[in-house]
Amino acid sequence: MSQYNLIDNPNSSNRPPVINVGIIGWLRHNLFSSWTNTVLTVVAAGIIYSLFPPLFQWAILDADWSGVSRESCTGKGACWVFIKTWFWHLIFGLYPVDERWRVVLAFGILIVASIPLFIPWFKYKALVGVFLLIGFPVLAYFLFVGDILGMPLVETPLWGGLFLTLVIAGCGIVLSLPLGILLALARRSSMPVLRGLSVAFIELWRGVPLITVLFMASVMFPLFLPEGVNFDKLLRALIAVTLFSAAYMAEVVRGGLQAIPRGQYEAAQSVGLSYWRMMTFVILPQALKHVIPGIVNSFIALFKDTTLVAIIGLFDFLGMLQVARSDPDWLGFAPEGYVFGGLVFWIFCFGMSRYSQYLEKEFRTESQ
Repeated sequence: MSQYNLIDNPNSSNRPPVINVGIIGWLRHNLFSSWTNTVLTVVAAGIIYSLFPPLFQWAILDADWSGVSRESCTGKGACWVFIKTWFWHLIFGLYPVDERWRVVLAFGILIVASIPLFIPWFKYKALVGVFLLIGFPVLAYFLFVGDILGMPLVETPLWGGLFLTLVIAGCGIVLSLPLGILLALARRSSMPVLRGLSVAFIELWRGVPLITVLFMASVMFPLFLPEGVNFDKLLRALIAVTLFSAAYMAEVVRGGLQAIPRGQYEAAQSVGLSYWRMMTFVILPQALKHVIPGIVNSFIALFKDTTLVAIIGLFDFLGMLQVARSDPDWLGFAPEGYVFGGLVFWIFCFGMSRYSQYLEKEFRTESQ
């Protein structure tokens, strides 16, 4: 009975030491667990202390937030009036102002339709997935391009800003994953011709910089087409980005396939599953769970690589920032533009990274 009272008594000596729990315990465990961690913590704190106050002073305290021209900027801090003035161009590029509602509507539909996928008890996720993969791209295409149901035509050279960046990255992500899976399966195939073609494709695209691929798609590819036949520049860029990303995705998926024990293949074959049913229901689900970090890492790299389309005349988010800072009325405000651009890219990339960690916990990949 005395032991029971000691355990239940909050004032008993069985309570954990104060230095091991709460904020003090967290600091002691994570920042001051050893003398090396203590030194690194002190050095990092010194660097943050030396850099953060001037940056905070420039970006917040001395910054100019209101106005419509550069005359509103005093020159002591950041001129966020520059971003305010160019904001909608950075989002939509040269897309006509009166038609921007179409872009907003399309992305609104995408967000609303994606919500059920994050609800655990929702029963019709398969139907939602089919709509997002098949129905939504068709709907978005007609909304973006127009020339139907009374909507005026908006040609792709007018697309730009963050809108264009999301279009290129979204198409590249959605198309490169299944193509990469097929390439990975082909590379592990027992058929020499199929395996050889896959290896040649992967090594060719991985051995060439993306900037070269984009130049080839924009300049050289039209030369091989019949006279009078031409593809839209944006379409050529989408194909180039997708094929380039698929080659890297194939190697990520192949790593997951090689991590699956041989017994899994033999067990699937022993119950009479065909090759494709074995891959669809047994092997690929396990392999893809193992390589979630690598897949998301490739997606993040693809999202950042979309900025290279600016060299072929597509004004994506970074391209519009270059246009904005080159405006004679706003010369000298490049730091504000790049800080804002870096913040936007960080938000998207950090979001993908956090979702990757959520998927890892959801599938419990660390315990497989």
